[in-house]
Amino acid sequence: MTRRIILVRAVNVGGTAKLPMAQWRALAESLGAAEVSSYIASGNLLCIPPGLPEDFDRALEAAVQARFGFFREVVSRSHDEVLDALQAHPFEVIDPRFSYITFLQASPTPDAVRAASALETGDDRWQVIGREMHLRYAQGAGAPQMKELAISRTLGVTGTARNLNTVRRLIELAGA
Repeated sequence: MTRRIILVRAVNVGGTAKLPMAQWRALAESLGAAEVSSYIASGNLLCIPPGLPEDFDRALEAAVQARFGFFREVVSRSHDEVLDALQAHPFEVIDPRFSYITFLQASPTPDAVRAASALETGDDRWQVIGREMHLRYAQGAGAPQMKELAISRTLGVTGTARNLNTVRRLIELAGA
């Protein structure tokens, strides 16, 4: 197996869903992962999972719920998949903190993408490419003109977003 980038959605933001990184790493190790490390406190994990990656993702979800009492989706990708997603980013990067990739659990249907395209975005932009939704906020994620949550709900697929600075760093760490 190769090292994977594992992302958990919506932890350690806004005072809810606390997931200490030391315990996040320990959970992965307790499920048989090797070469476990984390990057910043937003739920980024790098490891070599035992068995099938999708099975390990679901095991992590169950372990987080059992240990911490809340459910959060887990999405993982290989180093090359994350690198491909970064290279496919369709928008000019004015500031990497304003550009994001949302790693989705599955590809949305074409009908869902069409429906989401009807939502107002102002000067913000988004585009789905495969299992990723690419975002660029005109004024940053802290002042969005588009309703990313509404777009995600319309797409009907859960995911977790990381800004391009974080994506680049995760690629570096997974390749090391």
